[in-house]
Amino acid sequence: MSNLQLLWYVLIGVLFSGFFFLEGFDFGVGMAVQTLTHNDGEKNQIVETIGPVWDGNEVWLLTAGGAMFASFPYWYASLFSGYYLILFIILIGLIIRGVSFEFRHRMPEGKMRNVWNWTLSIGSFIVPFFFGILFISMIQGMPIDSAGNMTAGFSDYINLFSLVGGVALTLLCYLHGLNYIALKTDGDIRHRARNYAQFLYGILYVGLVVFAVLLYFNTDFFDRHLMTTLILLVGIVSLTVVANISVFKQKELLAFVASGLTMILLVALLFSGLFPRVMISSLGASNDLLIETASSSPYTLKIMSWISLSILPFVLVYTGWTYHVFRKRVSNLPTHTGYGE
Repeated sequence: MSNLQLLWYVLIGVLFSGFFFLEGFDFGVGMAVQTLTHNDGEKNQIVETIGPVWDGNEVWLLTAGGAMFASFPYWYASLFSGYYLILFIILIGLIIRGVSFEFRHRMPEGKMRNVWNWTLSIGSFIVPFFFGILFISMIQGMPIDSAGNMTAGFSDYINLFSLVGGVALTLLCYLHGLNYIALKTDGDIRHRARNYAQFLYGILYVGLVVFAVLLYFNTDFFDRHLMTTLILLVGIVSLTVVANISVFKQKELLAFVASGLTMILLVALLFSGLFPRVMISSLGASNDLLIETASSSPYTLKIMSWISLSILPFVLVYTGWTYHVFRKRVSNLPTHTGYGE
């Protein structure tokens, strides 16, 4: 395995980490529109917190997919063909969620605006839930033949472990969103977000225990990467405790950062457990898709590295500047206004 192959494997992990850190709280806020708020003013208030940034956050997912296509075309081919239906559902969730931002504020108060509020919440639920199913089923191993073709059945995708993974990722995103709402708003919704988070962290602890047990029995992570897996699991639990205590002590920025870092460590856990593979075959280790056999040519990786290293600093500076500009808290908005007006 070359250094460039390893670099791009890590970079794709970083891109997915950035996506779940940034877009994760967007999904949480979207779900909170119908579960946390009491009136249209509060719905507008929390949607306004992500209005300027949600579409930019989605770019991380597009970049991760593009980077996978260019650097690991065989991984991309197996993943996107084998998970076609699940990725199609995720795409539907992203589309209806994106459309709802533009349509909800154009509708008068009443039934039609509520339809788009529900569309926003449902779309924000679909994406993390099915991403959880995708990643967890992938690390369990899928029926992949020697040519890299996946011929999976329903139970390969949908099983106890993948459902737990989908629920866990959805709950993490929701809590991340609640921490963001508490950080970015004032008034009743801010206090309500903290109260919801305090209650849900108790449920998350149980979920993390179940996840760790299923990870032990359904993957080879502990056999192949015992220390790394244990360290990352301890880190995930520790950050969850930090976020929970921070919510209780009303340290909103620390709670938000801790919940975001939890998402990053979860991605790190999955990628470190896969290493040096990119896809695990349940038909035998000889059919595993490896980093060194799934990548593009050294020349392609070299050119991509120079381009990425040239562009990345500007992207990071622009992202930081955007959040700095829109750093102020959002107050309760009148019921006739909303994002985009």
